[in-house]
Amino acid sequence: MNAKVDTDQQPVKTKLLELVDDILAHDGYGDIRVEVRILKRRQKEVILHCGKQYRYVIDFPGEQGASS
Repeated sequence: MNAKVDTDQQPVKTKLLELVDDILAHDGYGDIRVEVRILKRRQKEVILHCGKQYRYVIDFPGEQGASS
């Protein structure tokens, strides 16, 4: 199940790194904000704010998978 969770999280991680690269290349001020909300059915909504909002819903293992 850990591989499945990593696969679900990969688009969020990729977009976050892309936004960091964009801000570092920008000639001026920029900010990034990450918002995480817990949803039903062992899911989380991740919202990346950086001028636009990028929304993702990902599965997460919960307490049982967090210890491994």
